Amino acid sequence: MPAPIAFYFDFSSPYGYLAAQRIDDLAAAHDREADWRPFLLGAVFKTTGSEPLLNVPLKGDYARRDLARSARRFDIPFVLPEVFPFPSVSACRASYWLKARDSAAARALMAALYRSAFAEGRDIRSAEAVAEMAADLGHDRDALLAAMQDPEIKQTLKDEVAAAIDKGVFGSPYIVVDGEPFWGFDRLPDVALWLERGGW
Repeated sequence: MPAPIAFYFDFSSPYGYLAAQRIDDLAAAHDREADWRPFLLGAVFKTTGSEPLLNVPLKGDYARRDLARSARRFDIPFVLPEVFPFPSVSACRASYWLKARDSAAARALMAALYRSAFAEGRDIRSAEAVAEMAADLGHDRDALLAAMQDPEIKQTLKDEVAAAIDKGVFGSPYIVVDGEPFWGFDRLPDVALWLERGGW
């Protein structure tokens, strides 16, 4: 079985959200799986000296237009949450806790959290909001709330973020196919072609 496609994203990344709506189908079309790996752009920004795209003068205005246009182009429901950008620590911790127990269930939770934020504009910042969404999917709310405060899970997320930075991940979405990196939602066609051709 070919290696999974590594799909790095921050839950607060709207371009990551758009990519999340297409990455699994893209991977499956080439007999691959997508390995969803949430991380924290805030930690990356400390390394790169960057800031959230929509906060950058001129670029932010363009990105807002481009996001809406891209969502329409691919018929993806899209709305910016009222609080944006937002911290995604709780969503990440919950994802990694569940992923260690049931990767398919974690994938479903991650997709639901993303849709909640960017298709419905709901607030997913708090541990309580994440736990409620998990409960809606059949998971133990109290166990998940406790897990998000577990020092081991906190360290897991720190390790995942550090590992992502070590691999050169600097934005969201960031996709790695057999060691070849692609940054951005607009690179999905290149990812598909790379998989089809086996590189170039």
